[in-house]
Amino acid sequence: MEIGGILSFLASFAIMAGIYAIFSLGLNVHWGYMGLLNFGIAGFFAIGAYTSALITTPKPTGVLADYVTQAIGLNQPFLVGVMGAAIASGLLALLIGLLTLRLRAGYLAISTIGIAETIRIFFNNEAWLANGPEGLVGLPKPLHGLVPPQYYNFLYLAIVLAFLALIYIAVEKGIRSPWGRVLRAIREDEVMASANGKDVFLFKLQSLVVGAMIMGIAGALYAHFSAAIQPGLFTPMFGTFIIWTMLTVGGTGNNKGAVLGAFLVWALWSWSTYFILKVVPPGFETRAPHIRFILIGLVLVIVLLRRPRGIIGEERYVSRF
Repeated sequence: MEIGGILSFLASFAIMAGIYAIFSLGLNVHWGYMGLLNFGIAGFFAIGAYTSALITTPKPTGVLADYVTQAIGLNQPFLVGVMGAAIASGLLALLIGLLTLRLRAGYLAISTIGIAETIRIFFNNEAWLANGPEGLVGLPKPLHGLVPPQYYNFLYLAIVLAFLALIYIAVEKGIRSPWGRVLRAIREDEVMASANGKDVFLFKLQSLVVGAMIMGIAGALYAHFSAAIQPGLFTPMFGTFIIWTMLTVGGTGNNKGAVLGAFLVWALWSWSTYFILKVVPPGFETRAPHIRFILIGLVLVIVLLRRPRGIIGEERYVSRF
């Protein structure tokens, strides 16, 4: 493979790893700092992707309308789509939180994974909204035409990294503020935090909404990179549990760990099949992609045994005060 092809492949890898890093940062706000079990990341993923797609694409007309059913088509700029994705995901999280955050134990986990599957099935069956199982194709790419097509991935990588940097800085600022310290206090001992006058429910709700908005942004970035979305993309495996693995491997309660885990796990997921094909005996090539699941699970178990807090453990002190 020539140098240009290698660089293009690395750019595509870094784009997807950066998008998953944003997801991981959103989950870190939920689980790492607040202790909220969100097993429905795929739902926020889908809402963010579809909302941005419906906002930024024009409504099909003429012959195209016979093949693509799309109830909404506002033909707005990319940034409007990203903002819409964040708002829609935040509103969904607000609704979920108002209904479930007063419950005990794992009811939030049960409700979020159930809602995520409901969203996926809804988009799959309600063809009038976003073309059903065929999904939407030809989503607009931001700043397309500014550079030659063969260099576009490098431009989009810069866009993703800019979003990742801004979100990372914002989360770091938030967690090192009084608001972030309250989140950690509630995670450690709700009763004590409540006794000190903190509204536990309100802070949980804020954490859920903020993390969901971050996930919505990641969903929008994924949609415009792939330029095509359909409900089959938002399964629990690819939309939820791989992100949990990334955060767990990198280190919960640590934003650097969330980003590191995303890049490491996505590298293992993306590159392992190539090396597996080199070592499996003839006749087993079709099974090689499935060995990735075993490798991901093996890495997760090793990390949990050797470094239960993740590769980069949680910082015990987040403020000089």
